[in-house]
Amino acid sequence: MSTAPTLTELGFLDSPIAQVILAHRQILHANRAAQALFGHPAAALEGQSMRLLYPSHADFSLIGARAIKALANHPNYEDQRFMQLADGTICWMRARGVTLSPADPFALTIWAFERAAERVERSVELTPREQDIARHVVNGRTCKEIGLSLGISHRTVEVHRARLMKKLGARNTAELVSKIIVVG
Repeated sequence: MSTAPTLTELGFLDSPIAQVILAHRQILHANRAAQALFGHPAAALEGQSMRLLYPSHADFSLIGARAIKALANHPNYEDQRFMQLADGTICWMRARGVTLSPADPFALTIWAFERAAERVERSVELTPREQDIARHVVNGRTCKEIGLSLGISHRTVEVHRARLMKKLGARNTAELVSKIIVVG
């Protein structure tokens, strides 16, 4: 015999804001908005590590270290980061979290996510066009595909991509993607 959900449970499940409840960075619950945002059904999220939603292990570790340090001193934390959707697309997200266990900040947390205005925030200044191209590069698109998408020649994309590599100190595409994703 199932019982009707409480107003509190309904408020979480049907909130228009994507939310997840975590215990030590493991997903306990993901509301419907989170399932829609990330493209995973609840069954594919719940019980999984949050690593599933990060484009790289390095990014997961770096952001985790930053968040736990902040949550140890304050109950709330907020940042913007790249996250990975179920279809493999990497997008820029705003994340806001609160710890419900200040003595052990990652023991129980609630996080809200929303797509942010996509841009690469770094100590290096990137032009708007370089930021556009960076978003396509992290999603594995070729210069020709990027050119078609942006309505510019693939040669122009190659020039911007070369500038990105120089500015970010990348020697190859894999290094470039890594440097774009790991936002400082």
